[in-house]
Amino acid sequence: MKYIYVLICISFLSCSNSIKKGEVASSGNSDEGSLSSTNGGELLSPSRERVLGNLLKGVLENMHYSKKKINDKLSENGFKEFLKRLDFGKQFLLSTDVKDLSQYKDKIDDEMKSGQLTLLQKSSSILKKRQKAIQTYVFERLAKPFDLNKKFTYETDAENRKFAKDEVALKKRWDTLLHYDVLEKYTLLLEEQNPSKKVDDKKKKKKKTEPVKKLGHVELEKKSRESVKKTFTRIFKRLNNETPGDELDKFFNSVTRVYDPHTHYMIPDEKEEFDIEMSGQLEGIGALLREEDSHIKVERIIPGSASWRGKELKAEDVILKVGQGEAEPVSIVDMSLKEAVKLIRGKKGSEVRLTVKKPSGLIEIVSIIRDVVQIEDSYVKSTVISKKGDSKKYGYIFIPRFYRDFGNARSGRNCSDDTRKALKRLKAQNVSGVILDLRNNGGGALKDSKLITGLFIKNGPVVQVKASTGAVEVLTDTDDEIIYDKPLIVLINRFSASASEIVAAALQDYGRAIIVGGEHSHGKGTVQAVLDLDSYVPASAREMTPFGALKITIQKFYRVNGSSTQYKGVTPDIILPDLYGHMETGERYLDYSLKWQKVDPVKYSKWNKFTYPISKLRANSEKRVNGSAKFSKIKKNVNWFKKRKEEKVKSYDLNTYLAEKEMIKTKSEQLEIVEINSSILVQDLDKSSNEVDKEKFKEFSEELQKDPYIEETLAIFADIIP
Repeated sequence: MKYIYVLICISFLSCSNSIKKGEVASSGNSDEGSLSSTNGGELLSPSRERVLGNLLKGVLENMHYSKKKINDKLSENGFKEFLKRLDFGKQFLLSTDVKDLSQYKDKIDDEMKSGQLTLLQKSSSILKKRQKAIQTYVFERLAKPFDLNKKFTYETDAENRKFAKDEVALKKRWDTLLHYDVLEKYTLLLEEQNPSKKVDDKKKKKKKTEPVKKLGHVELEKKSRESVKKTFTRIFKRLNNETPGDELDKFFNSVTRVYDPHTHYMIPDEKEEFDIEMSGQLEGIGALLREEDSHIKVERIIPGSASWRGKELKAEDVILKVGQGEAEPVSIVDMSLKEAVKLIRGKKGSEVRLTVKKPSGLIEIVSIIRDVVQIEDSYVKSTVISKKGDSKKYGYIFIPRFYRDFGNARSGRNCSDDTRKALKRLKAQNVSGVILDLRNNGGGALKDSKLITGLFIKNGPVVQVKASTGAVEVLTDTDDEIIYDKPLIVLINRFSASASEIVAAALQDYGRAIIVGGEHSHGKGTVQAVLDLDSYVPASAREMTPFGALKITIQKFYRVNGSSTQYKGVTPDIILPDLYGHMETGERYLDYSLKWQKVDPVKYSKWNKFTYPISKLRANSEKRVNGSAKFSKIKKNVNWFKKRKEEKVKSYDLNTYLAEKEMIKTKSEQLEIVEINSSILVQDLDKSSNEVDKEKFKEFSEELQKDPYIEETLAIFADIIP
């Protein structure tokens, strides 16, 4: 799985001895020769590939937390990853091709040292030959009609497929793939000319268009094939135009991926892109995307962005096509993430239309007006919540990410100062308890996880950071001031990661807060540094730069009780039905993720002002959840998704496909939570006066009133404070 950061500025986790770009880790100081040469420090050849291979080998072996060696065993795992990157869908290579390439499966380490990338050269030659033959066949097949009423079987999970034994079997596979694509396009065209009577408000506002000319079955089928042909024309053009840099990306990241999911080599173009994203000068849709198999998936929506405000694009949506203006949408299936991002990005004020496939299988077109990411909306938010008829009030603080302006340390904004201000404002409202919402918080600055934890405890250790040398540093809150000392509930979900897990874990270990949420948090307990590889190049090879950069895992987090947050994440004290329970999201689902471990605990003083009756609270919560209509919907939703995921092989014809689409649409509408609990009162502390602010507050309050987790959290508080 490859990641790229789109329209977001991420603050990498850092600590007092963090590695900066171009610096050598204290645990892996190596001279130039050990990183980029052999035989006494002299280069055997002026090969750029040899210099890069040795650079990566040296940095990975010396600096990565795991201290893995690039040897025959690692090469074999790297070879498996290489095959996935080469042909994940098993749509081009034959089993005989794979057997032929397997003679190099334990030689990747040797090829990195020598710079003679025979595996890369041979695989490239075979793949291009197969792609050329399939390209010819695809266009020949699309010239002939498909019998859409004929039933066929479709394997939805590429990993379950085997490489075709010969060209006849491969063409048969493509027959099925093309049949499915034409069927899918046909049903979309059918919907366009027979639109649903239900029209949403956004569509009502659009200007009137001419009635769609209705086509018969034969014309629709032909138009569907023509559309699919256009899609594959673009796909094969991209495949035929792959650069040597793209091929190096596949080869070297097959090795980095075996180290862990967050270690990644960036070719120079990608490094330049990464620097742009980190600069903060961003215009676009505001979504973090990832490349998964042959698709582009939404990893996360950036708070305050155009996508966030539109509320239509969601995490785990698959983007199938990108449309600009009046032009025909471009398919991005099988497109590289880098190329897809170029299509999705654009200037502020311009429109992009994304054809997305929801986790349910429902396909929708989402229109987004690109914009500068509104940072103001991604800062800490706070309000006062109460229940109608109850005199008690509760504070609510949402921290979307652990932001910190490292370039402007004195006057720049950071989330710990903003949280401190929010707590003081809530104290002035005399709230009886506070909800700290860390759901969907992917992390950020480690410093702020320590400072925010310190707002709720007198002092003491917050987190342990272990380097690859085994040295453990304890980050401690040394400020004796407690900003808020009343009951505290922390909300998390499986998208709460890294720094947010540190806060939740520390407050749980101290007994300071009750942690409430789904089954577990994300489980990312590692620190990455971005190293500019040009900084390690010996003088004799400087003319070969740029070499790009390496994002590399250098440290691990441990709780004060000695347990790691890595892999397992944080388990809540009170577990509620998980809205995302059907998704395999988190470190435990990623290949080669670093495993859970323990270190010695450190001394810390438990919170002694009061204790929470966890068993009683858990039992009461379970009773309420079992009688809740909203949580009942969540359970049904999760079970339905899980059942669909188990259906790896499906049989389709036109009627079956249309019936399934209608079923998915109906089910999605039935399971959507739209009910607003008007008994939950949300106070506008900022006293919004203009129309924009009023509308923002209305949206914010309605989201809280619809949220079953907020509803249950208030009920838990009522059990704590009768």
